[in-house]
Amino acid sequence: MKTDMKLRSGATIPHITYSDAEKKNYLTRNILNKMHLMPVGDPAAFDENEDGSITYFFDPTRVVEAPPEMWYAPTQKSETMELESGAVISRMSTKRAASCGYYTQERLSQMNYDVIEEPVAYTLRNDKSIIYFYDKKTAVRRPLMCVQCGKEIRYRRKLCQGCFAQDLAVRRAEGDLYRSEHYHMSRDRVLFFDLELTGVYEHDEILSISITDGNGKIVMNTLVKPAHKKKWKQTEKIHGITPEMVADAPLLDDLIPTIKEIFANADVLIAYGVSTDYSHIKYIYDTQAERDALHRKTRCAALEFVRYRSEHYPDMVHASLSDAMALLEIEWDGVAHTSIADTVGCAKVWEKLFPNYYEA
Repeated sequence: MKTDMKLRSGATIPHITYSDAEKKNYLTRNILNKMHLMPVGDPAAFDENEDGSITYFFDPTRVVEAPPEMWYAPTQKSETMELESGAVISRMSTKRAASCGYYTQERLSQMNYDVIEEPVAYTLRNDKSIIYFYDKKTAVRRPLMCVQCGKEIRYRRKLCQGCFAQDLAVRRAEGDLYRSEHYHMSRDRVLFFDLELTGVYEHDEILSISITDGNGKIVMNTLVKPAHKKKWKQTEKIHGITPEMVADAPLLDDLIPTIKEIFANADVLIAYGVSTDYSHIKYIYDTQAERDALHRKTRCAALEFVRYRSEHYPDMVHASLSDAMALLEIEWDGVAHTSIADTVGCAKVWEKLFPNYYEA
């Protein structure tokens, strides 16, 4: 007999006897139905019946009144049925059962679930034969099978371990070939940039901007005074830029002509997590056509690292710039999370990933 059970929610509940459940004032689903109540959380415990089915016990502090349509209909007498276990279940329509999360055993099987609890409701076909409904919350989900071979349990990417290993080898070979290609880019015309911001939303403002080229030359590195924001305590904890530090810095409007000129002379603009930086820097341009032209130049070092990581280190979860530099054994120049250190770090990560990116 089972001593405990792990539910689909991740919770583990103990096995107890009916007498122990009564001492704890736990309620069976049968009692809940009679009292017109329904549970709002996981069962608190369970018992295994002689026929192998499961009876769940529910904590009375975690129940609510069932909707009236589940136990009362003005023009129809409530119909019930007593099961062999002694539990009494109510008749309800298929539509009402589905709204409560109750399904037939056949439907649950199609959804890849196995029934282990006795029925919680029923309905009748036209020929008066019985259709039982079971609670999906207490059904057990069967392991999903590999979409490629269909023989083994899924491991990753909907594949079993064997098929995943084969798929990984193919993806790794393709990725290594892609990263080792010769792109013949001019170091002078490849720019890396990073922004520090007052927040993560589009209405937030730029506090610093750093730009370097493929040679490591600093093209721009300046603080920026926001035009509207006065405080940014949350992001200040990350990048360390205080309101006092930018009090005498130039406004973004003053820097726009220079930034546009720098970007115009670049073939490629690369950032680590380019979507955030682009969503703020695009506003230095007035027209959508100019913004689209800028976007076509941008590349994301984070996306390239994620691909490399997934092909070579599939167990690795995180993919921040710090993670990339640690994995690729790159040392920081300066203080992490400042725009200039992040820009230089991004450039080093890119060159590690694409060793033949530049002209010889």
